[in-house]
Amino acid sequence: MSEQIHENKMGTMPVGKLIATMSWPAILSMLIQALYNIVDSIFVSMISEEALSAVTYVYPIQMLLIAVGVGTGVGINSLISRRLGAKKYEEANMAASHGYRLSFFNWIGFALIGLFFSGIFMRFFSDTPYIVESGIDYMRIVTIGSLFMLVEITTEKILQATGNMMFPMLCSIAGAVTNVILDPLLIFGVGPFPEMDVAGAALATVIGQLVSFILGQYLLFKKDHLVIVKIRGFKMRGRVLRDIYSVGVPAILMQAMLSIMQFGLNAILGGLSETAVAVNGVYGRLQSFIFMPVFGLNQGTLPIMGYNYGARNKTRLMHAFKLGFMVAFVIMAIGLLLFQFFPHQFLSMFNASEGMYEIGTRALRIISICFLPASFGILASSFFQATAHGMMSLWGSLIRQLIGILPLAWILARMGGLELVWFAFPLAEILGLLYCIIAMRYVYKKDIQMLNSK
Repeated sequence: MSEQIHENKMGTMPVGKLIATMSWPAILSMLIQALYNIVDSIFVSMISEEALSAVTYVYPIQMLLIAVGVGTGVGINSLISRRLGAKKYEEANMAASHGYRLSFFNWIGFALIGLFFSGIFMRFFSDTPYIVESGIDYMRIVTIGSLFMLVEITTEKILQATGNMMFPMLCSIAGAVTNVILDPLLIFGVGPFPEMDVAGAALATVIGQLVSFILGQYLLFKKDHLVIVKIRGFKMRGRVLRDIYSVGVPAILMQAMLSIMQFGLNAILGGLSETAVAVNGVYGRLQSFIFMPVFGLNQGTLPIMGYNYGARNKTRLMHAFKLGFMVAFVIMAIGLLLFQFFPHQFLSMFNASEGMYEIGTRALRIISICFLPASFGILASSFFQATAHGMMSLWGSLIRQLIGILPLAWILARMGGLELVWFAFPLAEILGLLYCIIAMRYVYKKDIQMLNSK
């Protein structure tokens, strides 16, 4: 009975209503996560600008963690939703079970990196003792404690693939609220809590992830769902792993581009001004409040497109993409206006120095021009993933965040220093927009045009 209800919902509910139903929990969850990122950085900035710089240097490692977790989860989500759309329920169960086990393997790699390479990583960027030592502490805690986040991301993607967006939202909210509450207590040593400085922010993050993890495992294993996850009693199958990572690896690499981009930008900006590094960190937190709702929209739209692609329903597949893009464009347009008119107010939240105001006001206005073309690129990536064209997503991200932005930033920094370097963001997004338009036309003619219209 539950399978029939799910099929009716994903295959017959009006697409606009379905996107709203599927997306709003993820959007709310992402907004809360973005708010947590901002609040977390605000508390760190209260320590000092150096503390904010230390956390910003580690930020690419955190983004890489998210890349592996979310990328693997996207592969799992895409495979489960396609198998459910094709009514291959046992294969959907195997996809979920393999994905859950993979999250533990991913954690081992990051824990080893945190244990043995944190010092090397921080000393590559800075020789300021406080920044190096604080960064080492922060990096070790978030990597060794990343097990909870990696398993929880997989749990959320499994649930989202079945059309359940409410449970993942509850998990994210619980973790974010816990993190925000603990941040000032552990950073500044309030009451019985020790004063841990930057390390306190890292520990608060891990404890918040632990709360999300505990709630997520309860909801996954104690409630009924369309897929059944097995922890043991099955052998890993190469075919299932290939199916997951045919979409998952490009998604991981696509997400990892953000980490590589931040790594490269920190190196470029660090050579110009450590205040510019802090500004880049502030921008990363602020823009998440605009991008995260669009990523939440993606989480609701991806399984709809994947399901209807598996069911060979071209009309609903394309309708879901078009509506998703329209909503994303509106969100990004609002973000653009906010960044153009209120950059000084945004910077003031982070205890900005005069140097940060001088650099950051111009930077936020220039970078935010990229928001509008990014709205299409993000939804196009979701479209490629839903239709099992993960490499298309990868190439889009390579153009926007590696092939485009880093060389442009390097060239512009040498042509005009900080005055020009920020223009790399919008220029790279325009290149990505052109690529996505061409790639979508190719995929549509090759695989979508022949599908049944219902």
